[in-house]
Amino acid sequence: MFINWKLREINLKIVYYGPSLSGKTTSLQYIHSRTNPERRGELISLKTREDRTLYFDYMQFQMGKISGLMPRFNIYTVPGQVYYRGTRKLVLKGVDGIVFVADSQVRRLDENVEAIQDLYEDLEGLGFVASEVPMILQCNKRDLPEIVPVPTIKEQLGMNGIQTFESIAVDGVGVLDSLKCIVNSVVIKARGNISSNP
Repeated sequence: MFINWKLREINLKIVYYGPSLSGKTTSLQYIHSRTNPERRGELISLKTREDRTLYFDYMQFQMGKISGLMPRFNIYTVPGQVYYRGTRKLVLKGVDGIVFVADSQVRRLDENVEAIQDLYEDLEGLGFVASEVPMILQCNKRDLPEIVPVPTIKEQLGMNGIQTFESIAVDGVGVLDSLKCIVNSVVIKARGNISSNP
């Protein structure tokens, strides 16, 4: 959270995190397509030749005021490939909320587990207490055959008790519900921080 008192703006950062090809970029593309053009910036994507996210995807949007300040939400996705681990950690710096996008396919369960372990390690390395960072779980690709039941995904990822949404990002199903939930959680925390640090 960064507050520019001069401009009466509060900048909040939400990061979509998860294994490669889990649906992070697809989710962000859908959010961008459904956000009022007057309230959002461009969708910026840095990709490899194979059309995979290399560094990150990024967009910004605004909404109603928080404690008299105009919030700007900066939304990032991280590259899922393991060899971009350093990049993922950089993108997480200063994060206010996380959407963990899990790939629901049975064959991807181990990669989801590896990604959540990386996330907790990265947060710890950046000085965060993971349990204090607003986080939700988006179980994507629920339309595919051979998927893991949601309770099993939550159990395997150690995310019982975390708000969870089922999604089909290519069709936009569940994507905006996930976004609204994480935005609300981030706003509630920001309000608390602002009122305790007037």
